[in-house]
Amino acid sequence: MNRVLVVIPAYNEAENIERVVETLKKQFPGAEYLVVNDCSTDHTVEICREHHFTYLDLPINLGLSGAFQAGLRYAQKYGYDCAIQFDGDGQHRSEYIAEMAEVMQEQKMDIVIGSRFLTQKKPHTLRMLGSSLISFAIRITTGKQLTDPTSGMRMFNRKLITEFSTRLNYGPEPDTIAYLLRNKARVQEVQVSMDERIAGESYLNMARSIRYMMNMLISILFIQFFRVRK
Repeated sequence: MNRVLVVIPAYNEAENIERVVETLKKQFPGAEYLVVNDCSTDHTVEICREHHFTYLDLPINLGLSGAFQAGLRYAQKYGYDCAIQFDGDGQHRSEYIAEMAEVMQEQKMDIVIGSRFLTQKKPHTLRMLGSSLISFAIRITTGKQLTDPTSGMRMFNRKLITEFSTRLNYGPEPDTIAYLLRNKARVQEVQVSMDERIAGESYLNMARSIRYMMNMLISILFIQFFRVRK
């Protein structure tokens, strides 16, 4: 199997990070991981240090995209074949990592996304309405149907590790996925289940979720056509 780096962006995840890493090591033996502490104001970094976790301590808060990009630079530096974004709040299940890596390797994919809705129906919530609108925007601009475009469980191959780690405007978000699809990237989804956040508070409250969805739709439908891939 390809050599996989599990990148775990973490901001104020002191209540979750120990359980997330220990569960990862138990369910995915031999896992190579990197906790990217995004200048947390709680004890996240102290917990990483106390338990001898592999971690990167950012001096300023870069946000999710910046923290993940820092992890991809680490993956590029140390020659990993692929890297997966893995939430620090306990929602993502490590049992699916090997399957996603296998799909990437055997089907020669650039991106593999863990989808909650490949074989399951989306619930009728405001957030899922936004997800459906983003799916529709991606389909009409790229011709590709993605059932769970806002899933944060995304795996990237070595080529895209390099691309993401060296481009300033590359965040692991649906608009960039749409942009890459338009540029012939090979993307596949794998059915996964996810858990609810066990402790702490999500950054995405209702107001931020709505703003995020609107920004993604505007970017996919209009802004992406002005991006140039070098």
